[in-house]
Amino acid sequence: MGRVAVLLLTISLGRAQNVNPLAGDAQAAETGRWTFRILCAPCHGIHAEGGRGPDLTVGTYSIGDQDKDLYSAIARGVPGSEMPAYGERLDAEGIWRLVSYIRSVARHDTANIQGDGAAGEKTFWGKGGCGQCHRVGARGSGIGPNLTRVGRQRSIAYLKASILTPDADVTPGYGTVRVVLPDGKNITGVERNLDDFSVQLIDLAGKYYSFVREDVTSMARENRSLMPSYEKALTSAEVNDLIVYLRSLRGEK
Repeated sequence: MGRVAVLLLTISLGRAQNVNPLAGDAQAAETGRWTFRILCAPCHGIHAEGGRGPDLTVGTYSIGDQDKDLYSAIARGVPGSEMPAYGERLDAEGIWRLVSYIRSVARHDTANIQGDGAAGEKTFWGKGGCGQCHRVGARGSGIGPNLTRVGRQRSIAYLKASILTPDADVTPGYGTVRVVLPDGKNITGVERNLDDFSVQLIDLAGKYYSFVREDVTSMARENRSLMPSYEKALTSAEVNDLIVYLRSLRGEK
């Protein structure tokens, strides 16, 4: 399909942009892949499997699951999130190519996991102590990533890896930073900002710190997560229960 034909078809769809004129077009998806790597990969990962932004391969999204919803999110951004608007940087055809690429990598999480979501919820707030760092709705802490919609944003495989081997893939924006004070005291926490002149972090108790470089002995990032591994702390059944609970969190509450 030529560019002129695509543009004419896009215009004919009206302002609502309800239907993707490039749906099923492998070449459009491939072109969209390169645009994705430039604009979207820093947040969503090079393979769209998530990072600072949600995993787009799960095939279901908090902003809606239709092509028009994806188009709107790309063109106008998502209010209340870090997702910016690209409507002024991409034309309609470019946005539809991105939608086509996202559709091409969506695998719809068909993995099956047996567990008890109610038991998983108890583990989350009790034995696991997850609420000390994570928020679900209005409950919990904001030290770690907000999990209110994690069931829409992350695959079963991602959730399991995050529980068992959190150091393997630290969510961008939640890295660990260590500050050593002149008296030898070490302060470790989640990085809020680190540059050549200062550092801001929050420890696991929720206390916020800010230092300028000249007042500390050292300040540096560490290649690990402050989230502990639950590989030995929880049984396999408890891990499965926890995953089932997390998969149920889709933002409705």
